[in-house]
Amino acid sequence: MRQLIIIGSGPAGFTAGIYAARAELKPLIVASSVETGGELTKTTEVENFPGFPEGIQGPDLMIKMQEQAEKFGAEVLYDDAVSVDLTGDVKKVTVGSGETYEALAVIYATGSAYRHLGIADEERLSGHGVSWCATCDGFFFRQKNIAVVGGGDSAMEEATFLTRFADKVTVIHRKDTLRASKIMQDRAHNDPKIEFAWNKEVIGIQGDSAVTGVTLKDTVDGTESELALDGLFIAIGNDPRVHLVHGQLELAPEGTIAVEGRTSKAVGIPGVFVAGDVLDHTYRQAITAAGSGAVAALDAEKYLADLEDTLTDAAVGETPVEPVTISA
Repeated sequence: MRQLIIIGSGPAGFTAGIYAARAELKPLIVASSVETGGELTKTTEVENFPGFPEGIQGPDLMIKMQEQAEKFGAEVLYDDAVSVDLTGDVKKVTVGSGETYEALAVIYATGSAYRHLGIADEERLSGHGVSWCATCDGFFFRQKNIAVVGGGDSAMEEATFLTRFADKVTVIHRKDTLRASKIMQDRAHNDPKIEFAWNKEVIGIQGDSAVTGVTLKDTVDGTESELALDGLFIAIGNDPRVHLVHGQLELAPEGTIAVEGRTSKAVGIPGVFVAGDVLDHTYRQAITAAGSGAVAALDAEKYLADLEDTLTDAAVGETPVEPVTISA
């Protein structure tokens, strides 16, 4: 049995791994079979992470975090958590290979997933012109006419990045003002390849084997129009990945996992700690995710130390607790 398992490998998961490994908890990080590093591996330049005044590529940042965690003794497992049992004193995590790992504490830092439009043909044309990742698929749209749906920082970053390849990028936004930060808005507005379709929402996607256009609905007067396109990139936000803990952990109204006060402790379940996008529905930045990972590791370290003290007291007859073996 292990002391600690960390589920997730974004800024929250790897930062928790760094802190936990330095505390000699020998954490197992269940990273992913295909997405180790989380969403930052799908972004381009990260300009606002402290310590990198010239900026750093998202994948490079996550590689450095992983190397730092492994340097201190964290073990990274390239597999996916497919089910968890967090309710008992011993936590169980089953991965895609079928193997089940046990630990006395778990840090849940699974991040978030791209939000979909929820319209017909969105899934059918995924990979055939519909995408949620500009850095993954932008190369395939050289000299094409494409659109980005959204009005936040992610949408502006996607649109700006895609101008490296496309002839024209249309930003489709359901309002007449963007919610992105000023610096990201300025970049988009000043880019000659970017145009804006204000007060519009996508209600249909055309194309048999590939995207050929979209149907737009005006959010003010309800009129519909057609826009010819070769590709559609969707950047309308993310939803926390909490499907593994439904029925086990209490959720907040925003869909994130509920915690006790300002701690990372999951409500009502001792030994379970939460970090990153499954905790934070407000800020959702790499640096805040990393900070919450540090908090979760510190909370887990204290929990395990208190547990060890309890077991020690039981061994000398002070507390009637059944012993649990702690090992790497």
